[in-house]
Amino acid sequence: MKYFIETYGCQMNKYDSELVAGILEGAGYCPSLRPEDADVILVNTCSVRQHAEQRVLQRLNSFKALKLERPDLKIGVLGCMAQRLGEKILVEKPFIDFVIGPDSYRNILQVLNGVHSEQRESSPKIFLNEYESKETYADVCPVRVRGVNAWVAVMRGCNNYCTYCIVPYVRGRERSRSAQNVIEEIRRLVDEGFVEVTLLGQNVNSYWDGEHDFADLLAMVAKVEGIERVRFATSHPKDLSEKLVRVIAENEKICNHIHLPVQSGSTRILQLMNRHYSREDFLAKVEMIRKYLNPVGLTTDIIVGFPGEEEDDFRQTVELVREVEFDSAFVFKYSPRPGTRAAQFDDMVSAAEKTRRLEEINTLQKEITKSKNRQLIGQRGVILVEGRSKKSETDVMGRLETNKIVVIPNTILPKGKLVEVTIVGADGVTLFGRVNHQN
Repeated sequence: MKYFIETYGCQMNKYDSELVAGILEGAGYCPSLRPEDADVILVNTCSVRQHAEQRVLQRLNSFKALKLERPDLKIGVLGCMAQRLGEKILVEKPFIDFVIGPDSYRNILQVLNGVHSEQRESSPKIFLNEYESKETYADVCPVRVRGVNAWVAVMRGCNNYCTYCIVPYVRGRERSRSAQNVIEEIRRLVDEGFVEVTLLGQNVNSYWDGEHDFADLLAMVAKVEGIERVRFATSHPKDLSEKLVRVIAENEKICNHIHLPVQSGSTRILQLMNRHYSREDFLAKVEMIRKYLNPVGLTTDIIVGFPGEEEDDFRQTVELVREVEFDSAFVFKYSPRPGTRAAQFDDMVSAAEKTRRLEEINTLQKEITKSKNRQLIGQRGVILVEGRSKKSETDVMGRLETNKIVVIPNTILPKGKLVEVTIVGADGVTLFGRVNHQN
């Protein structure tokens, strides 16, 4: 039996797809490269924005013809959309066989084998999370495509309840894996040939296994023999500690890159978002980071057009972007999520105004990124070679510890090797380098 998984959304979703693959392959299933060749098609979904859900719904429609041709084909929807819209999906798309929420993947074999628990009150086609789920999949071995980088989820869920965010409702409350369990998985990754790991969580800074906080865990991971680089995502500004930043500074293997979502430069809007920090708090965190880490890659997320965001609030965000000079920023239009507090707010910003604000921030950030990258020309750094460039088979690409992409033209270098380079050019977000010597 063959399975095909298509994944939408964040890194955590990609990791979850690897978990599902591990469960299936442990039961004898084999991966398929194409949905047309699969006996089971699984779509792992995202609910963070309406656009993400629309993409999934359109994609599901494309599988309807396959189901008509092959009635025995099983199609399942996994992840956040399954949790949020499970019954609706089954009603509106009867060719879908089942939906499974993010903490219920262990049920997938029951579904595929046609075995359903008699104790469950809900339809056997629907397996959704319990709100107080303790699931961490600590005993499941993910199946990954062999490469250089691997994701490792150290915790699941979120307790922050930002007013715009659906994540706590579809992924439940925070719970952490034990540090020892995380270390064991990373040692297995070394045995599989991985040299870089990215520790994942909706808010890794709130990691706590009863004995170790995230700074402790990060230091432990950096000591695993065979791991060359350690990254993490994502950080909530309110929980970013000086202890954590010091650990990064003191460990050469931990990359000097922090993704720190600001969301808005207006304290008033941050309060409406329930972010638990002010503009001044955020700027103080940035100052603290740059005190310990030099160089450092500092990236962020920004939402424009949040309900009630006036022009003055937006201008404060623009000025914060100018002041901080992020290396890059992911900028999004506010997307109402049913069930969240912000979806009930009045004073919605028009679609046209959201677009204008998005374009202004993006234009400014592109200028900042180009300027910062040009300043790197002539400087040296070390990249971890990840493989061939997406744009040219004759070029090699890798990343600096600051997470900046460096392309080495007309070069052959092995994946997973640390290479010292000199930056010789910059084109937008991409840097170009020349190899100095091979470590």
